Amino acid sequence: MSETEIFDEMWGRDGCLREPYRAFHAWFEGEDPKRLRAKQREAEELFRLTGITFNVYGKAEAEERLIPFDIIPRIISGPEWARLSRGIEQRVRAINAFLHDIYHKQEIVKAGRIPEEMIRRNDAFLPHMIGVEPPGGVYTHIVGIDLVRTGPGEFYVLEDNARTPSGVSYMLENRETMLRMFPELFSRIRVRPVQTYPFELRRSLAASAPGCAAGDPVVAVLTPGIYNSAYFEHAFLADQMGVELVEGHDLRVVDGRVAMRTTRGYKPIDVLYRRVDDDFLDPLNFNPESTLGVPGIMDVYRAGGITIANAPGTGIADDKAIYSYMPEIVEFYTGERPLLQNVQTWRCSEPDALAHVLDNLGDLVVKEVHGSGGYGMLIGPTASRKEIAAFRRKLRARPGNYIAQPTLSLSTVPVFTRAGLVPRHVDLRPFVLVSPGSINVTPGGLTRVALKKGSLVVNSSQGGGTKDTWVLED
Repeated sequence: MSETEIFDEMWGRDGCLREPYRAFHAWFEGEDPKRLRAKQREAEELFRLTGITFNVYGKAEAEERLIPFDIIPRIISGPEWARLSRGIEQRVRAINAFLHDIYHKQEIVKAGRIPEEMIRRNDAFLPHMIGVEPPGGVYTHIVGIDLVRTGPGEFYVLEDNARTPSGVSYMLENRETMLRMFPELFSRIRVRPVQTYPFELRRSLAASAPGCAAGDPVVAVLTPGIYNSAYFEHAFLADQMGVELVEGHDLRVVDGRVAMRTTRGYKPIDVLYRRVDDDFLDPLNFNPESTLGVPGIMDVYRAGGITIANAPGTGIADDKAIYSYMPEIVEFYTGERPLLQNVQTWRCSEPDALAHVLDNLGDLVVKEVHGSGGYGMLIGPTASRKEIAAFRRKLRARPGNYIAQPTLSLSTVPVFTRAGLVPRHVDLRPFVLVSPGSINVTPGGLTRVALKKGSLVVNSSQGGGTKDTWVLED
């Protein structure tokens, strides 16, 4: 993995146009830049009218923003995607097996592949799930795997999102916007569709219904409410699936089932796609002050009366210290070598690793083990001396709260500006649907792009934008 040479996905390292972009580039060269600028403005207006926003939380009140959208697609060839899909499927299968194991026999701990304290002392480990069998044996019904690219055939997993992965609504709206803006492109270039995702999600959730479900399973989406940063996505997915969007106060336990309020009384729910964190899911079992969840839902779940997607306790697979053991996890549960590699990771809980990180803070990326959204991290090469000194104190105070990784040379993809096409760093979050009978990797996913020159932070909360991701048919 090169730490200095940057791979551009359109032009390659030799400056020659790469094959996946040939048809797009031929179209682009024939377009009037003024028309493209007008289309970029039109796309932004579409996003504004549709209400595609997210909330940013800071020192002041939460601020609602549009996610910037770039009209130049990120293009992946069919063979490249086939290799990626196999690796993603292998990893997701291993994550599900790992979750079942740690809440049952903990064979991986007994085998000495993961230290016991890494599980037992982990804040995301949920004792309430010990011995619980989720319907169909599925823990992670929806998974997002964050990937970065450093070369033509070099993809690395940056992190796993197995609790409540977000961003799929932006993937769908990005494609819808491109279809509206440039329909002629899709008649010239064969791109695999993503528009069936809501149908596939509904079908996958229904297939995961508990044994007590009768007829067509009743599915609902549980949201914390309009002030949540991903509320647009919650409402969008419920609408696209044709199911109810509910809040905690709409639900109650009735005759041993979780039921939602309707104009005809309370109706039992078979599958609840929850976007509420574990701690707020059930005030009787977790945080007693929570008003976002449903009192008693965990008792119904343990009795097999409802499917909760994703299952409570899956957040431990998001933990960045657990991530560092993923090569061992994949090999332990699949008997195969990982098809997708991890980024080299130092666990700061280990004295030797901590010493190395403290000595090299200016060259490393340091992250909180439970962090997300680009918050609470240090990017050494771009940090000031004052920021590094402050982070050094944090590390020494709570070393087990952090992991560190080398600063990767993330690949770039062109973005459209008044000055023409300029390279910007990207990552990719493919989305995976898991049901008792199948694992379905959506072709493409959400490409996030760092819009500032030289920036490696792609998160929308930190100023990043998004692109449509094309997987070619051939």
